[in-house]
Order: sequence, then C-alpha cells, then structure tokens
Amino acid sequence: MSVFRVLDQFRLSGTAPTGTRAFSAVGLAAVTGAATLALGFAPAEADRATATAADRPAPASASTPLPATLAAQAEEVSARQGGIREQSSSAYQQAQADAREAAAEKEAAAERDAARKAAAEREAAARKAARSHDRDGWGDRGNWGDRDGESLERAYERERREAVSYPDNLDGWIREALAIMEREGIPGTYEGIHRNIMRESSGNPRAVNNWDVNARNGIPSKGLLQVIQPTFDAYHVKGTKYDLYDPVANIVAACNYAADRYGSMDNVDSAY
Repeated sequence: MSVFRVLDQFRLSGTAPTGTRAFSAVGLAAVTGAATLALGFAPAEADRATATAADRPAPASASTPLPATLAAQAEEVSARQGGIREQSSSAYQQAQADAREAAAEKEAAAERDAARKAAAEREAAARKAARSHDRDGWGDRGNWGDRDGESLERAYERERREAVSYPDNLDGWIREALAIMEREGIPGTYEGIHRNIMRESSGNPRAVNNWDVNARNGIPSKGLLQVIQPTFDAYHVKGTKYDLYDPVANIVAACNYAADRYGSMDNVDSAY
C-alpha cells in the first residue's frame, strides 16, 4: 500500500486502515516528509530544465535576410562588375576592328608600293630599250634620226607608253590620258580632269544625258566628260580608240576641245 493511500484512509476514518500497523506520529511525519520532499524535488528539476532550455540560444534561421546596407553594397558591386565586363568587351571589339583596319591599310600600302616599283622597272626597261635603239644607228643624242618616219624620241615615247600598264579604273584612265595629252601638247592636270569628271558623270564611262538640249536635238552627251558625238569627231586624238564611250578617248577628246575653247580643262568649272 502506498503512502498516499494510507494518508487518504487516515484522513477519511481518522484511524489506521484495518490489517495495517498503526503509524506513529514520528513515522507518519517521516513518511509525509519524504513524500513532500519527493513532490518538491520534481518541480525543481523541471524548473532547471526549463531554465536551461530558455538560456540556450535559438538556432539561426537559414533564411535570415542580409541587412539592407550589405544588400545594397552587394548590388553595387555586382553592377560595377557588369559595367567592367561590358567595357572590357567593347574595348576588345574596338581593338579587333583597329587591327583589321591597320592590316587592310598595310596591305593597300604594300600593293601601292608594288605597283610603283613595277612601273619604275617598266620605265627603266623602256629607257634601256631606247638607248639600245640609239646604239643600233637610229641617230645620236644630239641629232635624233628617224626610221620609217618615226623619230627616236617618238619611238621612246611609244615604247614607254606600251611598257607602262595602267589599271582599268578612273585613276588609270586619267593617268593614261595625261600621258597621251603630254605627247600631243594638250594642257590639263589630274585635278582638273578628275574634278570635271566627278561633276559630269560621277566616274561612270557609260553615263548618258537624256534630258538636256543636246538630248532633245538627238545628240546626247556621253561618257566620263559628257561629250557629244560631233565634238568627239572634231577633237578625237589619233592613237586613241574611236569610241565615244572609251574612257581614255573620251577624256583626251574633251581636254582637246577644252584647250581649244577655254585654254585648258583646268579652267572649266561647269557645263562646257
């Protein structure tokens, strides 16, 4: 029988339970004190456990947000890094473009140097050939002889022209025309010819004017320097093609006409 049941029976009847030895006041006090001590001990242990749990720091949450200042700094650093990457990419692309442009310019310069060197070599070959003709009895340097009606000077000029090749473009057409004009005594400069060509045809040797008075009269202006057929017929220079659309023949005939009427193509600044 437990202590608590003994106490309950004693409290209800005022006597000790039947069949049970009577408890002395001292023994009952001892039993009561022990029970009280046991009952008092359990809450104290619970209180210490509760206090220990309360004192223990709570675990940090994995989703605790950063302070606002740190978040702003992180965003600023990320933005700066993005800007640096963008600048680096732009600088790299610009460097590549500059390198390609430099390589193209270097290649073009090399081509120009090669063309000048080739022209100089052909010029030297033509001069050497002229000197060879002189030694073969075409005449001495003080008295140009002739052979089949062609003077040595003319032969030299012809061989020089034949030895020099001109590119098939506007620059080559003008330079070839200037060589012929020099031979024929027709005045004019590269600048004057080029300036008038760009105004008249923009460099198109097949250009035709179908709207001005000449076109209405049935003789449209044609070619690089917009020459009409009657003018080309009157001022055509021998040694050039008899073709109004031929760029060299067109330039030479136009410059021959301009020299007769204006003194030189250099003096022409508008329709002529």
